[in-house]
Amino acid sequence: MKNFFKEEIQKGLSSCELLTLIYIAFTTVLIGVFWQEMDNAATLLETRAAVLGTMVVLYALHCWKPCRALWLVRSIWLLLALSFWYPETYQFARQLPYLDHVFANADWTLFGCQPSIVFSRVVPSVFWCEAFNMGYYSYYFMMFGVMLFVFLRRFEQSERYAFIFLGSFFLYYVIFELMPVAGPYYYFKFIGLEAAESGHYPPVGHYFATHGELIHVEVKGIFSQLVHDIQVAGENPVGAFPSSHVGMGTVTMLIAWHTCNRWLFWCLMPLYVLLCIATVYIMAHYLVDTLCGLLSACLFYVLMDWIYTKCFQRR
Repeated sequence: MKNFFKEEIQKGLSSCELLTLIYIAFTTVLIGVFWQEMDNAATLLETRAAVLGTMVVLYALHCWKPCRALWLVRSIWLLLALSFWYPETYQFARQLPYLDHVFANADWTLFGCQPSIVFSRVVPSVFWCEAFNMGYYSYYFMMFGVMLFVFLRRFEQSERYAFIFLGSFFLYYVIFELMPVAGPYYYFKFIGLEAAESGHYPPVGHYFATHGELIHVEVKGIFSQLVHDIQVAGENPVGAFPSSHVGMGTVTMLIAWHTCNRWLFWCLMPLYVLLCIATVYIMAHYLVDTLCGLLSACLFYVLMDWIYTKCFQRR
């Protein structure tokens, strides 16, 4: 622990702080664009003021007592602030027409069915239902575990991986805000399962701006109940394309691999596989969302790693 209180003089803002400022600036512009339509624009601005104020306080503390512990706190705080940013994506997305009919049609065209409907019927057993829901639920713990390992055991690389992790999340959030897609468990509730299975996918327009009813999914055990509770309590009809669960799960696994800890990587692999499959099984995503989540994660990882190398590595 004494290593975390070694003097660590880092001048200026960290890469994660600069990244957060860019995201705040971008979403503040969106608030200005949608100001007349948004009923909570002032609250969103207050959130940004609170985040900026916290960043200033932590920066001042680090200048007063420069040490590794405070440097890490400055990065970890910004990762925790992701919990503020995600719910806001719905406030921006609901200002635009939803595109679920496009992605439902893509699944139908590519696969001749709706995989999110067929999959759960083909594999109805309680064992697999619980296994897939466990994988989906473990998403949060996978990310927490890998990033905690990076901060505690790979301090010299921690800023790079925090930058990649945070930047990837922000890229997904921007897509969610500009390309609203609710996902099967909202869209199929709206059009009905019969229409979904017959290949009829009408545009939904702004329906999800005021409606967030979920399709009924049978709860078969502890993990399916936990996932259902999360969906009811914390989810909004937004963020289906691309799947950030698959995307950030993949980014997390790539970070685990590049930290050269193969034990950590292979221990997480079964949960990662279950997570990817679960996104379709529980009707959270269209299959094209999941595939694009995988591809986008690889792209985002390479992009954010390249930006960090070009702009921040010499620090």
